[in-house]
Amino acid sequence: MAQESKQKLWGGRFSKGSAVLLDRFNASIPFDYKLWKYDINGSLAHSFMLHKIGILDSDELESIHQGLKQIALEIENGEFEFKLEDEDIHMAIESALINKIGDVGKKLHTARSRNDQVALDFRLYVKDKIKGLQGRIIELMSVLLDLASRHTESIMPGMTHLQHAQPINFGFHLVCWSENLRRDFKRLQSSYERNDYLPLGVGALAGTPYGNDREFLAKTLGFSAPTLNAMDSVSDRDFALDLLYDIAMLLMHISRFAEELVLWSTCEFGFVSISDSYATGSSIMPQKKNPDVPELLRAKSGRAYGNLISLLTTMKALPFAYNKDTQEDKEVVFNSVENAEISLEILKEVMQTLKINTRAMEQAAKKGHLCATDLADYLVREAKIPFREAHHITGQIVAMAEEKGCDISELSLDEVMSFNDRIKVDVLEVLSLKNSMNARTSLGGTASKNTKDQIEYLKEWIKNVRN
Repeated sequence: MAQESKQKLWGGRFSKGSAVLLDRFNASIPFDYKLWKYDINGSLAHSFMLHKIGILDSDELESIHQGLKQIALEIENGEFEFKLEDEDIHMAIESALINKIGDVGKKLHTARSRNDQVALDFRLYVKDKIKGLQGRIIELMSVLLDLASRHTESIMPGMTHLQHAQPINFGFHLVCWSENLRRDFKRLQSSYERNDYLPLGVGALAGTPYGNDREFLAKTLGFSAPTLNAMDSVSDRDFALDLLYDIAMLLMHISRFAEELVLWSTCEFGFVSISDSYATGSSIMPQKKNPDVPELLRAKSGRAYGNLISLLTTMKALPFAYNKDTQEDKEVVFNSVENAEISLEILKEVMQTLKINTRAMEQAAKKGHLCATDLADYLVREAKIPFREAHHITGQIVAMAEEKGCDISELSLDEVMSFNDRIKVDVLEVLSLKNSMNARTSLGGTASKNTKDQIEYLKEWIKNVRN
């Protein structure tokens, strides 16, 4: 015969206690204990509302508040015992409150259900974590932009297809990273605003007969307004899915940054050196310095994608109102949030301690004939040669440089002029890597002045966001 646990707060119509195995299978308290602060804040607000509509008198309200504050202190101090038979954090706190203050504690659950209670706690958690992630994104962007401002003249090869294409500066590349992060920040902000609605006070699925003042609750708990429909309020998990998608995008961007750090730190590139504090060694090869941090950052994106797909799959065929399936929403969100938080934090520290080898970047920019496009443009613009012919002449000059084992920027003036009598002395200006980079002055271009303007624009944007 199955072993039974103690009677539940909801167990009035049951003649037997729950099987212990059911407690293990059904309970969410091993992970949803993380919502305890939000649950207590929600209960405090709910008790104020119950007093406002005449369910609680002043003495009962004070007793409930003192009990909840004692429970919060016990949890903070590690003195609170989370019991599996309590099922979830909501029942754990309510049970503890009743044990502390007696029957008055039983009044707290008037005019609410666990369905709207969990929806509230989870929304409060998501709102809080969105703001936290936004703060970390801003911190990382600030580090990137400070580094970028020191490297607006540092030439490196810009690449397409991972092949050398045109000269850019390292600061310009970091601004590219920063723009990805700015979109992540805005995406989180959009999710916050779209889901800033209070579900508490709608009951199980159809509202309550107590005259709940949900506008008061929304204002007290910092929501823009109450939700409109009770059934939607308890069944909606779009707010969690929005956050999972936002984090998947964020970690995808970070994965791309990390891939470049891995490449740049190889002997083949040698553009950067990761601090010993954020690298690891080999158990057998003593010379190794492995970029484990960026490698793990790459992998975190896969975990975030899996969490998003997991909850999408859980939600895809649920009938409306509350279903126990949605208990599976929290672990994936907790996991994605925690991985995003540590990823942003450690990437910030890696970038703060990163050593930049500008000499290696410049030497690499001398490979691949990065000024070839500038030479073709010069032949069209200054020598009045048709583009197809200019393209052909430039290809011949590149072939000569290849035979000599040098970059076209390293050819002599005589060698370049020998290909066409319309080529003049000023051709050397367009074969300069620095001039090539600084020639790209169109809005969004890599010229040092443009890069500085982009950096200042983003710094001003950060300043406005912080204010």
